[in-house]
Amino acid sequence: MSPITSLQLNAGAIAPEGAVLLAMLACLLVDLAGEKAASRWVPVFSYVGLGSALGLLALQWNASPLEPSFLGAFLADNLAIAFRAVVAASTLLSLLISWRYVERAGTPVGEYAAILLAATLGAMLLCGSTDLVSIFVSLETLSVASYLLSGYMKRDARSSEAALKYLLVGSAAAAVFLYGASLLYGLTGGSTSLDAVALALQTSASPVAALALVFVLATVAFKIAAVPFHQWTPDVYEGSPTPVVAFLSVGSKAAGFALALRILVGCFEPFEAQWKLLFTVLAILSMVLGNVVALAQTSMKRMLAYSSIGQAGFVMIGLVCGTEDGYAAMVLYMAAYLFMNLGAFACIILFSLRTGSDRISDYAGLYQKDPLITLGLSLCLLSLGGIPPMLGFFGKIYLFFAGWADGQYLLVVVGLLTSVVSIYYYISVIKMMVVKEPQEASEVVKSYPEVNWSVAGLQPLRAALVSCVVVTAVGGILSNPLFGWANGAVAGTPMLQKALATGGLPIG
Repeated sequence: MSPITSLQLNAGAIAPEGAVLLAMLACLLVDLAGEKAASRWVPVFSYVGLGSALGLLALQWNASPLEPSFLGAFLADNLAIAFRAVVAASTLLSLLISWRYVERAGTPVGEYAAILLAATLGAMLLCGSTDLVSIFVSLETLSVASYLLSGYMKRDARSSEAALKYLLVGSAAAAVFLYGASLLYGLTGGSTSLDAVALALQTSASPVAALALVFVLATVAFKIAAVPFHQWTPDVYEGSPTPVVAFLSVGSKAAGFALALRILVGCFEPFEAQWKLLFTVLAILSMVLGNVVALAQTSMKRMLAYSSIGQAGFVMIGLVCGTEDGYAAMVLYMAAYLFMNLGAFACIILFSLRTGSDRISDYAGLYQKDPLITLGLSLCLLSLGGIPPMLGFFGKIYLFFAGWADGQYLLVVVGLLTSVVSIYYYISVIKMMVVKEPQEASEVVKSYPEVNWSVAGLQPLRAALVSCVVVTAVGGILSNPLFGWANGAVAGTPMLQKALATGGLPIG
């Protein structure tokens, strides 16, 4: 047996993940020195690790020649780099809005940061995994860390309930994926490489392969919270710590869509018509149920939970298109969703820190007491609804453009109609915050404490809030670099270029 060479390992491809791993270990070690040392150094190590990861990802962009890593188990192509960057950025912003929340909850800062970085590590590895074993290990690293984060508020019964529900449903999804992977392993004659899977399916499109497709698709749908695999989402979002929900809504979802592209587009080309039909149904159900049920919610976190289900339906339009425009629009919308959704969660955390409330009705009259939260939340909600000239509007318009150009008229029409529905419940929250008469304000707002930004832990939260709001508001107008980045993610990915039957005009 020949020795494994450094060229075959190509460990430099996972240098960004190495930076995250070192930051995670540093957070754990500092946490042993005591809470005072942890509060001082854990944020520093987290920022340095994630900042280094983003810098290393930028250096990997358009790297040539593109070589697989770890005997073909990982590939750092532009698609993986783009989604890994979204994951790392979502963790960085989630940590910025976390410190004051974790401090108020009285839980160890070092443990929290280490578990969140472990989830980040799993999600980033999942984005570039090209082997069934590495996919499963990455998926479970992300999932187990997410279960722990969901139940991190040990004294809160809702948090424990959320973690238990997430664990049960997630374990079932993992078992389903393993069964599907075992079928694919059998079809390849004993290989777990996605290249071998693709080759085997090209030569043998058997009923067993169709069954494996169903199992794999169910796992992907669970990860992106698509209907009818969404049951865990509202309860987990409501019961989990709010910064954890912010990460799950973006980082975990981005990894799920990266997995969908890697497996469905890269392997199941002979079943393209079948999985596109299934995803068309999932997209319609997600857009309709997510946005309609959100209308009836009284909790901000549950409303955003159902909203995220609807947003996943919009992104699936790009996946169903299977064109260059569609794939680029998916990457673009995930980047836009990162800023507008985390900006909204930053506002929700600020409000809950000052009032302890999560009820939508308690936001009535907030403009009179806290214009910053009102303005930030309003802009982020308008962007989520797709109101021009916000960044979310450009993200949606290119998804709909790609769908219409590919003849996905039903998906586009449903997307437009459900976007109107989403605008209604987003604007309802904004209208409630800017009531004109002081007596119309809620009791919670009437007793709203004076804003003091000098309190330790609030400065990072304010920085994250302002950054997200600025990018959300201005990003749509100055969006050409973002369009070019999304196009580059598709153009620099051999798997997608190979799968494209006909190339569309690039976005931007």
